[in-house]
Amino acid sequence: MLGAGGTIAPAIVRDLADSAETESMRLLDLDLERAERVASEQGGGRAEAMRADASQGLAAELDGVDVLVNSASYRINLAAMEACLEAGCHYIDLGGLYHVAKEQLGLSSRFRDAGLLAMLGVGSAPGKTNLLAARAARELGTAPETITVGAAGRDQDPPDGPSFPYALQTLLDEITLSPMAVIAGEHRELEPLQKGPTLDFGEPIGVAETIYTLHSEVLTFSDSFGVPNVTFALSLSPQVLGALQDLAGASPEQVAEAQRSALPPSGKTVSVHLVEAVAGERAVRARSVTPPREEWGLGGGIVSTASPAAAAVRLLARGKIEARGALPPERCIPPELMFAELESRGVRFDFSTIPAGQVGPALHEVAR
Repeated sequence: MLGAGGTIAPAIVRDLADSAETESMRLLDLDLERAERVASEQGGGRAEAMRADASQGLAAELDGVDVLVNSASYRINLAAMEACLEAGCHYIDLGGLYHVAKEQLGLSSRFRDAGLLAMLGVGSAPGKTNLLAARAARELGTAPETITVGAAGRDQDPPDGPSFPYALQTLLDEITLSPMAVIAGEHRELEPLQKGPTLDFGEPIGVAETIYTLHSEVLTFSDSFGVPNVTFALSLSPQVLGALQDLAGASPEQVAEAQRSALPPSGKTVSVHLVEAVAGERAVRARSVTPPREEWGLGGGIVSTASPAAAAVRLLARGKIEARGALPPERCIPPELMFAELESRGVRFDFSTIPAGQVGPALHEVAR
């Protein structure tokens, strides 16, 4: 586990500590104290903490490891993948937004030739959203014309002060870098903070406004599903979005200090992901809801991202994922197997076929 002292990693460690497939875990972080705390609090006696030693090189620290779960910043994804190739172990990360993910896909032949699998983006979004899209496309029975992906998270008992659902720098990248969309088969840049569709996420979030953000689903869905129109939209609470906008343009030192001083989310966060796929007069709406995991003392926002990565480790250990190469989830993970794993962690799924007219206008329709 790389980045073991971060926001999401403790939930992955706890999930794997409760998994029979896990023999042992090596928790790596630049901050040894934080990694030790995670090992003690969440490792279930199966985890050892080690300081990540940049001078030694990651490959040396992967000796004897079957799979690296990279929950550190997406900026090191490529370097982590290179270390896995050198060490001969499988690789899982939580996403590379769009541009980094594109470079990661370029390593596919090297992983395939080495008999290894790199699963790119096995969190909530990307991750669950990719497999929701795979299920929706299959239920349509024909290639979708449009796929709209939406993600929303809310803290139902927010702390009294700045708090962020996941890594602050990643959130800042999402609101400051130009989002990408696929419109009529072409990948196009949008404006940062460009208003997205108003989506009905269902209970407990309901109808909410969104903004378009940079995400890798837009990159991979065109090839995976033959869909000419793809967008990704994020709904943040007004408090979180306002705090992010205040930090836009801040120096790296200011961002690091804001991350250090931020209050952790409460244990009552909830996460909802929505995929709407349209073909002709029909649409399929696929939705997941992740509530708090009370017995772990962790909110649904964190568990939502962590549980797919832990589930992928279990499925890989059981031999249920046989693909090799560097691939997005929809090209290597059977959706039903993942959904069953996540349901055992409290995630709820629902799927419905509806008239296309009940889906709001997509970006390409508005642009037209």
